[in-house]
Amino acid sequence: METEHTPWMRRCLELAAMGSSYARPNPMVGAVLVHEGRIIGEGYHRRYGEAHAEVRCLASVPEALKGCIPSSTMYVSLEPCAHYGKTPPCADRIVDEKIPRVVVGCRDPFAEVSGRGIARLTAAGVDVITGVEEAACRELNRRFFVFHEKKRPYVVLKWARSPDGFVALPGYRSVRISSPVTDRLVHRWRSEEAAILVGSRTAEYDDPELTNRLWSGQDPLRIVLDRSGRLPEHLRLFQGPAPTWVFTREVRRRKGNVEWLSVFPPQRFLEEVLGILHDRKVLSVLVEGGAAILGAFIAAGLWDEARVITGHDFLREGLAAPVLPGAAPVAEEQVGRDRITYYRNIA
Repeated sequence: METEHTPWMRRCLELAAMGSSYARPNPMVGAVLVHEGRIIGEGYHRRYGEAHAEVRCLASVPEALKGCIPSSTMYVSLEPCAHYGKTPPCADRIVDEKIPRVVVGCRDPFAEVSGRGIARLTAAGVDVITGVEEAACRELNRRFFVFHEKKRPYVVLKWARSPDGFVALPGYRSVRISSPVTDRLVHRWRSEEAAILVGSRTAEYDDPELTNRLWSGQDPLRIVLDRSGRLPEHLRLFQGPAPTWVFTREVRRRKGNVEWLSVFPPQRFLEEVLGILHDRKVLSVLVEGGAAILGAFIAAGLWDEARVITGHDFLREGLAAPVLPGAAPVAEEQVGRDRITYYRNIA
């Protein structure tokens, strides 16, 4: 149900989304300061380690309108922090500015913040309203919520298949399935996730670079699952400035931008990998294959989204595409000649 607060919170969400490539592992947050029905300041969390949305919002208020701050309402898509991290607590800054009312989209799931920011504001006499556009605020930061609530990165599965259900030619021979237009979209997806993951067979047969060359933004951390440690170091994912982590049963070591990480026990390999990524603050992972790795994530239930690209050309034989048992599509779109189907794991 829309209220007087809805338009301002939606503006917060628009601002927050602008930090999608650089805010992680922090959440995307937008803030708006409203005085007598008009915005006098706004900001968003632009980059990890830099000023939070609330601080940037207050800094954007023109000098001539600074006197309006103590009679304004601040809207913020996520609960203001109340602890010292890379920056001082935003809740304290709001209290210091004597802002009388704060409207919060949703609570922060991070243990050092959850409820404490709201409690700090309330204790100082600030009128706090919560739960405005809460579902939309949680959706925007779904990676952040899964990371803190499930103690693992948010997992996005992606693969391209032919209309007759194959992802590669016989003998694991790679074949182009998606169109160049869709390839650009995939590189945008890469820019939106903290890491990209493939198995050793994909790394060896396709020799991918695993960067987002066709889109702006940061390259993701490159991850390869190579249990036996058999991959040659001349592969492209071991080259260039983007870091690469190799999960293996070998002894841990490092060489340039490549780090080999030992994982035991092998029967819980994926859980162990995701646990290490959580400990190292990797917020999300885009799993690009191959079919065996994708199937393992599906079988273990360790996925949150799946994006399936169906190309135009039939292959007639080859390696079968993964299957999502019981999962119903939540959206579908046509991109050039390709069809993209989106799924969510609601388990």
